[in-house]
Amino acid sequence: MDFNLPEEVQILRDTVRKFVDKELIPLEREYRHDSEGPMPDHLLKPLQEKTKAMGLWMLDVPEEYGGAGLGLLPRCVIHEEIARAASLPFRSLELFGPEVRPVLFYCSDEQKERFLKPVLRGEMKFCFAQTEPDAGSDPANMRTRAVRDGDEFVINGTKRFITAAGRADYVQLMAVTDPEKKARGGISCFAVDLKSPGVNLERQWPAMMGEAPWQLYFENVRVPANNVIGQIGGGFSIAQKWIGEGRIRGHGARPVGIASRALDMMIEYSKVRTTFGKPLSERQAIQFMIADSAMEIHSVRNMVYECAWRVDRGEDVRDLSYMVKVMATEMASRVVDRSIQVHGGLGLMKELPLEWWYRQIRSTRITEGANEVLRWRLGQNLIRAHKS
Repeated sequence: MDFNLPEEVQILRDTVRKFVDKELIPLEREYRHDSEGPMPDHLLKPLQEKTKAMGLWMLDVPEEYGGAGLGLLPRCVIHEEIARAASLPFRSLELFGPEVRPVLFYCSDEQKERFLKPVLRGEMKFCFAQTEPDAGSDPANMRTRAVRDGDEFVINGTKRFITAAGRADYVQLMAVTDPEKKARGGISCFAVDLKSPGVNLERQWPAMMGEAPWQLYFENVRVPANNVIGQIGGGFSIAQKWIGEGRIRGHGARPVGIASRALDMMIEYSKVRTTFGKPLSERQAIQFMIADSAMEIHSVRNMVYECAWRVDRGEDVRDLSYMVKVMATEMASRVVDRSIQVHGGLGLMKELPLEWWYRQIRSTRITEGANEVLRWRLGQNLIRAHKS
């Protein structure tokens, strides 16, 4: 058994790490993203040119469409390294090109011409809408309905906490088409023009992370039947596959990167900060914080890599992805908290990225499935699969 990353992935990791150290971390003093939307163009465009030159353009887009076509493991390694910098938006990463919602890869050939290719060219933007006021971590209980009426569907319902809705052209909307089947073949995915009559961007919800996701209200919105992405009734499984990968990459690899930088900062500061005649690094309490953080990061990083590796092999990793999301987000919360404690009053200041990470990481224990819900699901699955 080889626990080392493949040589090409190691080279990729080293390349991205140098880019982060040289280009992104120095930006932190000038810019800390704390608002809705992407980075300003005067910062983003030069960085995009550099990632494009490095061959890191549209990472998960298949090569046939001009992307890098990378598997999940190398993408996790990239996102782990990128997360070490606090100069990028936490939920809007256009550093590697247009944000292509993976659901679009399930488009028909005709839909790819209307939706996928314009998105790849940067001419069109999509957002994704699944969460509802009464169906967050329980998306199978969503109430937004889509009723067939000839060659159209009529959609009614509310979606909440929808990132980027205010700057998107279309929304990939999950809606119930068969109330009896629900998640088991009764939820479909629609490409809905946000300028359609009956689509209302009701309000924004300013969040502690600096973002302001939207609430959308759909009132008798008519959508052509040929805007159904994938099969009618097949939307839920498509969305869950994408969200599952997001748990591994965004809520697994990214917290590992954040925690790694927070640990580095903790160690460096402990060496130079002197109290009562000795550097903090000589205090056993501080040494324990550093040791605990290193052990937790090491164990979770291995979990993330294994899970991503198994995805690339085509294996079912539902339970493992739950473990990764829970362990990574809670581990990073503890490590960042320890780093703030070691830095003392300085750790509370916006001069350092620690307070920003503290706010962002706190949100990850709720988004993409609350950790308590994932623990519950995992427990159910383990008990069901157990053989006496």
